[in-house]
Amino acid sequence: MLERVFIWVAVGINLIFAVSGAGQEEQWLQYHFERDAYRTVGYMGNATPAVVSDKPQDIKLPDFKTGAPLFGRWVTPMVKAGGLWMAFDRTSKLGQYDLLYIDSNGNGSLADETAITPYEQNRNETMFGPVKLLFEGEDGPITYHIQVRFYKDEKRAYLYIWPAGWYEGTVTVAGTKKHCLLIDHNVNRTFNDKSLDFDECDRIKIGQKDDNKEPRFVGNFVEVDGVLYRPEIARDGACVKIASTEDVVFGNFRVPQIISEFAAGGENGLFELKPENGLGKLPVGKYRVEHWTIERKDETGNNWKLEGGLFGSAGIFDVGTEKDAELSVGEPVASTLEVSDTGSGYYFTQGLAGRQGERVQLTCNDSRAPAPKLHIKSKDGKYDRTFTFEYG
Repeated sequence: MLERVFIWVAVGINLIFAVSGAGQEEQWLQYHFERDAYRTVGYMGNATPAVVSDKPQDIKLPDFKTGAPLFGRWVTPMVKAGGLWMAFDRTSKLGQYDLLYIDSNGNGSLADETAITPYEQNRNETMFGPVKLLFEGEDGPITYHIQVRFYKDEKRAYLYIWPAGWYEGTVTVAGTKKHCLLIDHNVNRTFNDKSLDFDECDRIKIGQKDDNKEPRFVGNFVEVDGVLYRPEIARDGACVKIASTEDVVFGNFRVPQIISEFAAGGENGLFELKPENGLGKLPVGKYRVEHWTIERKDETGNNWKLEGGLFGSAGIFDVGTEKDAELSVGEPVASTLEVSDTGSGYYFTQGLAGRQGERVQLTCNDSRAPAPKLHIKSKDGKYDRTFTFEYG
């Protein structure tokens, strides 16, 4: 299933973006943390630092219990070195890597750290957290928590880091109190990252605390109750400002008229629109296509939907004021088949791809169509079998 996180700002091309008179005073939020924070705040990104066996230079190391520690470096701009080292050790040579050392105070040393033990262990992995880290801020120490998963088998090792902390609280927008949530989606201990890369921008939600709306991309704009605002988010996430949008400049883009829904994002945020006759508008800037949708009904009334997303490095376009941006998205859609030799057999992967290589999903009445079948028959007819693909 394609991950979709939208900023609900524009529908059609005639929507008027209202001007807000909200002030620009700092509004403070509270820091929270818990294990498996995603269960409380929703989907959160992760970092995957490389795991190496070479000991890092210019950093003091503890006395390891075994002679084969492994290392990873978590990238964060909150320290001058640009990242924090961590080391994984094990209590016995034949056991799992069940000890974690991390430079929790950013002083360039692991020698003054106490080993952290896991809260959960499986056959090839150990889970640590929430792991507390302290950073120096302008007004004193700043706390942050991460969740660490370390995987190691006979051939490879992986390291995954998730945020375990977030900010939330009550803010006032146009005289009305709203619940505000900030998520460090790209896991680098800053909460105001904007990016054309959707994985590298943070998340914000302003509305009702218990509604079902997904957090939106942190960007130059955010929508609250149908009004467009400019958010200013403190780097450490502790406070926000909500400013008006009198100076927004828009440009047009065009897609094939068959496109019923279109979403694009960048440093301005993420916008979902319903173009009218293929025409839509966005604040001037650079965007990447997030998804497109085509819907049709067949002769029996079934509603079929094609949805393209996960464009990767493709789908980038500029919106300006001098001419409309022309976008080649939608049909035709190609069926793809990939075959790989596993040594003991062959592995087949079937899918749908759009005009720019994006993944396409086909549904009927909001349910996936039945998985396709694969018929393999040898030239002499001795081998004749039909297989059914499975959704993975």
